[in-house]
Amino acid sequence: MGGRVARRTRTWLAVLGLAAGVSLLLPAAPAAAHNSLTGSDPRNGARVAAAPKRIELRFLATPKEAGTTVTVTGPDNVAAAGGPPTFSGKRVSVPFKPAAAGLYIVAYQLASDDGHPIKGEIRFTLTTGTPAETPSTATGAAPTTATPPTSAAPSPVSPTPAAAAADDDGGTGWLWAAGAVVVLAALGGGLLLRRRAGRR
Repeated sequence: MGGRVARRTRTWLAVLGLAAGVSLLLPAAPAAAHNSLTGSDPRNGARVAAAPKRIELRFLATPKEAGTTVTVTGPDNVAAAGGPPTFSGKRVSVPFKPAAAGLYIVAYQLASDDGHPIKGEIRFTLTTGTPAETPSTATGAAPTTATPPTSAAPSPVSPTPAAAAADDDGGTGWLWAAGAVVVLAALGGGLLLRRRAGRR
């Protein structure tokens, strides 16, 4: 009896151990089918002053080149990837072509073994860069528009006519004065003649 109980106990322990091992292996199978990001350079959320030459993504499993895409977008949705991604084991790198300072988003998509694409992104901030040119600095000083020529100011009226009018008025005055002198002389002469006539 004791031997049978011992054998049954060992059998049940073996069954339980096998079931436990299977239960541990079952969750690992779907996890292995889905790749995931383990790190990046620059790291997610980093603030960098010097722009890196390349952006590197590190994954849990080796990504497949056929189904892997990486895009880099900078401020104002300007593309900042300098070329296609390159693969080295579990690492994927893409050349970085920085523009203006600001937020950069690195988006990736991988093909998994079960057919479902794996998507994700990292973000980092470039604190130095080439500022966007403003129209005033790009084109230089604004060209000055030529103002249309204005009509010449009227020339002052020549004083000659006024002087001539003054001369005419002056001549007329002299004529009147001469006439008055003649009249007065005639009247005076007449009076003298009358007085002489009365004395005779």
